[in-house]
Amino acid sequence: MQKRGRIVKQLSNDYFVEIDNEIIICKARGKFRKLNVTPLVGDFVMIDYENRYLLEIEPRKSELIRPSVANVTQALIVNSVEVPAFSTKLLDKLLVTIEHHHIKPILCITKMDLVGEVMQEKIRAYEQYYRSIGYEVYENTDPDLKKIFQNQVTVFAGQSGAGKSSLLNRLDSNLQLETGEVSYALGRGKHTTRHVELLPLLDGFVVDTPGFSSLEFQDFTKEDIRDCFIEFKQYSEHCKYRDCMHIKEDSCEVKRKVETGEILKSRYENYVSFIERK
Repeated sequence: MQKRGRIVKQLSNDYFVEIDNEIIICKARGKFRKLNVTPLVGDFVMIDYENRYLLEIEPRKSELIRPSVANVTQALIVNSVEVPAFSTKLLDKLLVTIEHHHIKPILCITKMDLVGEVMQEKIRAYEQYYRSIGYEVYENTDPDLKKIFQNQVTVFAGQSGAGKSSLLNRLDSNLQLETGEVSYALGRGKHTTRHVELLPLLDGFVVDTPGFSSLEFQDFTKEDIRDCFIEFKQYSEHCKYRDCMHIKEDSCEVKRKVETGEILKSRYENYVSFIERK
């Protein structure tokens, strides 16, 4: 008998498939190796219900390799203000990665209570800029944050120690995810999440995964990176050159908007550093 379900967890070679609120542990058929296809958490699959084998994987709407998860609809980027310190470079790196995979990014700021008013004002100025270019931005104490998960598959991303697991526990105390102490010497936390798993949360699913912040732009072209800085697009058509990279070219409207403050200077500096590393 064949049945359709979704992979909600993987441990070693075991795939945990949810079918009608029942979890079936399956193995993958050898044909997936021959086809060079690896089943991912989040995949919708057909299984041999009696023999507990994965038979087919449905086409994916999105796919991430690190973390290995499929059919994610949005990513919540969790950034702490302090311990670890707020990093616009990591934030922009994650935004580029998520934009490139056609997943909706949402920003969440944590640990505002650890800093004084001057730093809070600085962070809220960043919040306002990112909102102005089209991103949703929340602080972890915002009651409206709970509304974003309904009917979505959300991946959490951000610094180790930024409070991803703590935030999930606050949103749903039944999760009881392990949280780790932040190392003050290193300024970062230990990864507390050991595997990829879909967790039911607020009428949707959430993935708490390690390793997202270690992503590099290995499969990105310079043009890919440029096109994922979403506020550049509205000014690019006014640049002198049609394929302007906004770095060394003259008569570049993007560079002019950086000078006038309409494009955030840190965003542009991060963009240049990403391009120079390619």
